[in-house]
Amino acid sequence: MTTGDTTAKVIVRDVDKVFDVRGRRHFQALRNIDLDVRDNEFLCIVGPSGCGKSTLLRMLGDLDTPSSGQVRIRRDSTARPLSAMIFQEESVFPWMTVAQNAAYGLKITRTWRGRQSEERIDDLLGKTGLSAFRSFYPHQLSGGMKQRLSLVRAWATNPELLLMDEPFAALDEQNKALLQQELVKLWEAFRSTVVFITHSLEEAVLLGDRVAVMTSAPGRIKETLDVPFPRPRVVTSLRRSGEFNQLVTQLWDSLGDEVERARSAEMQKLTRRRDVMPADAIG
Repeated sequence: MTTGDTTAKVIVRDVDKVFDVRGRRHFQALRNIDLDVRDNEFLCIVGPSGCGKSTLLRMLGDLDTPSSGQVRIRRDSTARPLSAMIFQEESVFPWMTVAQNAAYGLKITRTWRGRQSEERIDDLLGKTGLSAFRSFYPHQLSGGMKQRLSLVRAWATNPELLLMDEPFAALDEQNKALLQQELVKLWEAFRSTVVFITHSLEEAVLLGDRVAVMTSAPGRIKETLDVPFPRPRVVTSLRRSGEFNQLVTQLWDSLGDEVERARSAEMQKLTRRRDVMPADAIG
């Protein structure tokens, strides 16, 4: 599979997604999605709330299916999981220790290799500052540490495609900055293909090779922008550069109209609801 002169790991063609309720058309989340994700690329996706970003990601993870169109992912190795997903919500198992949580993906995918896998877990726990906490349980960890553990569990399986749905959204700015840098280092070391959803334009520019901008619902790919900053990246230094701020502004120029359109559509829905409500139910 190729797109121009670039090998595509993921190809999405003419994808629609309509959610039905009791057999009736209810809501069109995605319309005519066309997207290519390059091999070993870090692609960030931004868009207004409700534009279908998470729905698209779930399709890439085989957790949902298109109403029409095609999603194709090239598999290169039967020895590696095709994909792994990290969610915004904490997804570690409270009854397992840090080390057991970290190893869970390897064991559930039956890719555990004894001492070799133990060394991999040790290395990842060290890279993410969790080595001293390997015997701790999740209730003994901070929110940032739990998300680090989610990163370790996903990277440990060495997936061909790593899908991340706003994994740092609930963190404070200090923890977010630390995890962004750790994620950059992990990706530069392992180079899986990554699709990363975020509401933060700064985060998209800090992390991505490209940023795809989605329209308001029904979501489409409005445009993709290349991020020109070389790797390896130090995210704290990159934030201070004029070129960084220019690209963030360019992204906002593209996204701002879509955010306003989404807000206007929501206001129209609220107005219609008020118009059909009984007078004594308003207020």
